[in-house]
Amino acid sequence: MKETILVIGGCRSGKSRHALEMAEKISGKKKIFIATCVPNDDEMKQRVARHQKDRGHSWTTVEIPVLVPEAIVEYSQKADVILVDCLTLWINNLLIEINDQGKITKHIQELTQALKKAQCPVILVSNEVGTGIVPDNKLARLFRDTAGFVNQNVAKCAVRVIWMVAGIPVQIK
Repeated sequence: MKETILVIGGCRSGKSRHALEMAEKISGKKKIFIATCVPNDDEMKQRVARHQKDRGHSWTTVEIPVLVPEAIVEYSQKADVILVDCLTLWINNLLIEINDQGKITKHIQELTQALKKAQCPVILVSNEVGTGIVPDNKLARLFRDTAGFVNQNVAKCAVRVIWMVAGIPVQIK
């Protein structure tokens, strides 16, 4: 069954692990992992390696820092499940590469359209960034606001939304 699932939560809440466990339960052998992370330092490279090890060899990983909507449409035609991890790094990449709010809004709209067109289940991971304090600088506020906008729009498209709290999944939709 084709469905979109959003797994959202704070840092280290268990989002990625839970999303991976959900994806593993979907039947089929063609599993695509869309990685949005651009590892720019040794610590991030170690995190990426740990995540790759956790997934094992049954997953095909494609590194897509910006063109996530296009990748969802393309890979969903030949996959049994797609896991996108994570939307907040994707937003970071958009802000760095594009830095034009109108164009970023267009990418967000393309993402929701891609989710509607997807031909297989798509599970997306995102950070909930709106429960903290208001950031003290313009770029951080733009990031927070854009993440909130993306999360709202993906949640509207999603059949299920799961909020992760301290490793516990709480279904909110």
